[in-house]
Amino acid sequence: MKVEIITIGDELLIGQVVDTNSAWIGKKLNEVGIEISKITSIGDNKNQIFKALNDAFANADAILMTGGLGPTKDDITKKALAEYFECGFKTDTPTLDRVVSILSKRGIALSDINRMQAEVPDICEVIQNFNGTAPCMLFKKEGKFLFSMPGVPFEMKLLMEQQIIKILEKEAGNNAILHRTIMTTGIPESVLAKKIESWEDNLPSNMKLAYLPSLQGVRLRITAIGSDKNSLNNETNSKIAEITNILNDNIFSFEDEKLEVVVGRILKTENFTVSTAESCTGGTVASTIVSVSGASRYFKGGIIAYDDNVKTDLLNVNPCILFTDGAVSKSVVEQMAEGVRKLLKTDFAISTSGIAGPDGGTDSKPVGTTWIAVASEHGTFSKVFNFGDNRERTMVRATAAALNMLRIEILKKR
Repeated sequence: MKVEIITIGDELLIGQVVDTNSAWIGKKLNEVGIEISKITSIGDNKNQIFKALNDAFANADAILMTGGLGPTKDDITKKALAEYFECGFKTDTPTLDRVVSILSKRGIALSDINRMQAEVPDICEVIQNFNGTAPCMLFKKEGKFLFSMPGVPFEMKLLMEQQIIKILEKEAGNNAILHRTIMTTGIPESVLAKKIESWEDNLPSNMKLAYLPSLQGVRLRITAIGSDKNSLNNETNSKIAEITNILNDNIFSFEDEKLEVVVGRILKTENFTVSTAESCTGGTVASTIVSVSGASRYFKGGIIAYDDNVKTDLLNVNPCILFTDGAVSKSVVEQMAEGVRKLLKTDFAISTSGIAGPDGGTDSKPVGTTWIAVASEHGTFSKVFNFGDNRERTMVRATAAALNMLRIEILKKR
């Protein structure tokens, strides 16, 4: 079964209200094996509604429409639907009784505007909205379904969960959609695509891969469609095992979760502590670590050693090495990590030193050059990166690289 979503409201088009309904509906329907083929947002305009309905009926088995069912003149969906289906109106008694009850509890007399909420196109089937005054209207056309729901999110969600999803499931029959997520970091999208090209080319026809890049890394989403969820799950697990052997340390999770959450969980599980010494990232690494609830169990503290005197006085960086090698160097960043680890008495320590830009670069150390080190009782490991010439992106990318280096080092020490 293919389903299209149509959201109605001028407020959606001008950015006054963000369309969260479509994302929620898409997620819920995918959970029960129903595919969303298209999402359309239109204004409160009869011609736009007619065109959207014609397109949707031509391509989808069911249409989920939200918005435009209020009692005021700007909400025209109900009138447009009556004209589209060439029908009149009828009074839905259960809806009218509920409107009267709601108003009486608020001490408000029933007006003509309120009464209009119970007026619905006479060919529709009314699905009662027990959390508002505008009912859901179900229209059928040539074996296809149109559900017109209120745009108020909590009203729409309850209508979907309590009634509409059950109707759609019954019509869809046996169908399964399975989504699996692979979270990667430390590898650019183009490099990643080339590395797994052969694996991707050999995916079965019922399975497809999507790349969802961010500054922290690339999220890979595998979508498998079939009639048996157990078979899909086994088939998907097999393909995930193959890609794991290809990407190895670049994969940090098989759930849709952030890197700092994964690192925090590992630290808690292993009962390890960590500290930070940051120069170019200015506390971003520490801030990201403590953004996770429960971080106090493993994060001791951090030092923002932006000035060289802080590096020498607090972190015990050798002034001679600082002078000869420069602050952005392997030797200095390693001494920063070792210094903060000793100072705060932690199992691990992360340090960063780089040129975030847009100024300050040289031929030998261009803007974006960043050294990152991780220190532990087993030794200190460091690596140099170039994250480009955008200051904010460099900080985010350096933070992700630092956390991933920490993750890998902890797993090595298990």
